Amino acid sequence: MPRLTARDFAPEVLQLFDQYVHGALSRRGFVQSAAKYTAGVVGAELVLQQLAPNFAAAQQVQPTDKRIVASFVELPSPQGYGTLRGYLVKPAEVRGKLPTVLVVHENRGLNPHIEDITRRLALDNFIAFAPDALFPLGGYPGDEDKARTLFATLDQSKTRADFITAAAMLKALPQGNGKLGVVGFCYGGGMANYLATQLPDLAAAVPFYGGQPPAEDVVRIKAPLQLHYAGNDERINAGWPKYEEALKAAKVRYEAHLYAGAQHGFNNDTTPRFDAAAAQLAWQRTLAFFNQHLRG
Repeated sequence: MPRLTARDFAPEVLQLFDQYVHGALSRRGFVQSAAKYTAGVVGAELVLQQLAPNFAAAQQVQPTDKRIVASFVELPSPQGYGTLRGYLVKPAEVRGKLPTVLVVHENRGLNPHIEDITRRLALDNFIAFAPDALFPLGGYPGDEDKARTLFATLDQSKTRADFITAAAMLKALPQGNGKLGVVGFCYGGGMANYLATQLPDLAAAVPFYGGQPPAEDVVRIKAPLQLHYAGNDERINAGWPKYEEALKAAKVRYEAHLYAGAQHGFNNDTTPRFDAAAAQLAWQRTLAFFNQHLRG
C-alpha cells in the first residue's frame, strides 16, 4: 500500500490536526470539526489514526548499530527540575575532538523519532544529546496523546533551565571540541531560538518551524541561525516578519528557508505530513551549517 502523504488529506483537516497536536483542540473537538471533511465521525477517527506516527517504519538507525555508542544519562539540574535525563549518542570510533549538538524534541518529549534523529547525527560524526523534558513526569509515556497532555503541565521555566544545563554539559564534554550547536523541531525549534538568546557561546542554532523569541531578546543572539519554515504553516509563519526585522536590526547572522507546499512537521518522517524533498534539502542544509560553524 502506498505511503500516505499530506496530499491525501483535505487542507482543512491538516489545519485542524495542527490545532489538535498543539493543544488548541481536544480529540473530540478535532473529530467533530473534521467530520464535515471526512464523511462523518468514523472517517474523522480513521484520519486521526492515519496521521499518527509510525516510528518503526521510519527508523533509519537501529539503537544497536555498531557504528554508534548510545546511552541514557542523568545529570543534576538544580535550577531546573533537579535531575535531567537524556539520550547521548557518539560515533563508535572517535578520532580527535568532535563538535556537539543538542537535539530538542517536539511537544511530546523524547519519542523514538527524536532518538533516531540523535543517532543520525552521530553517524555524521557529531556527539548528540537529546534530553527528555518529560523525565520529571515519568518520561515519554509511549503514547503521543498522553505525552502531549503531560507536556502541557510542565513548568516551562524549569524545563528551559534543564535545557541550559544540558547545553553546558555538552559544551564541557571531554570528547567535544568546545563548539555547541542546537537543532530543534516545533516546540524544539522555539527552544532553539530561546537558547540562542541565552547562550552567548552557542556556535550555531537550527530551528525547524519554531516559535520566535520576543523581539527585545534578539539583540542577545550571538550565534548564526539557520531557520526552516513550512510553506503551509500560518500559525508559526505569522511571527517570522517581526523576527526577521529584529534579526536585521541586531545584525544577527542568519539564513532562512521556506519550503513551499510543505506542512508544519515536514521533517518528521513518521507521519504523512512528512515531505521527503523538503526534509532532505533541509537536513542537507543543517549538516552543512553545522559542519561550517562547529568544526575546526
